[in-house]
Amino acid sequence: MTRLLCVTPNKATFADLLTEIEQQGGTIDWAASGDQALKTIRKKKFDLVITDESLGDMTGLELTKRLVAINPTINSAVVSSLSKEAYHKASEGLGILMQLPSRPNRADGQQLMTRLNQILGLTSTER
Repeated sequence: MTRLLCVTPNKATFADLLTEIEQQGGTIDWAASGDQALKTIRKKKFDLVITDESLGDMTGLELTKRLVAINPTINSAVVSSLSKEAYHKASEGLGILMQLPSRPNRADGQQLMTRLNQILGLTSTER
């Protein structure tokens, strides 16, 4: 079972994405802010952290930087409206699995879980 932490002040943002993730056996915990996510990460282990672009107290990219300082091997996906080039520059070195659109959908969830499962070794990377 894959355990995820979704960080957003608005759960509706991830509704479609998480429908797909839950169908693939993922279990989901929630945090409404970056600070709450940091406290939760210190108490529980997660396979993936998904962050919204703006968390009220920090951005998703700022949270990811802080998470990497706590656990350098943490897997994450971040909602970002930045261009691919600007996003790559801003997220370089953070090991983020995927940039998500403002309203991620089920296809994004499927793509994210495929990448995560490959990394976790749950599925074969060969076809």
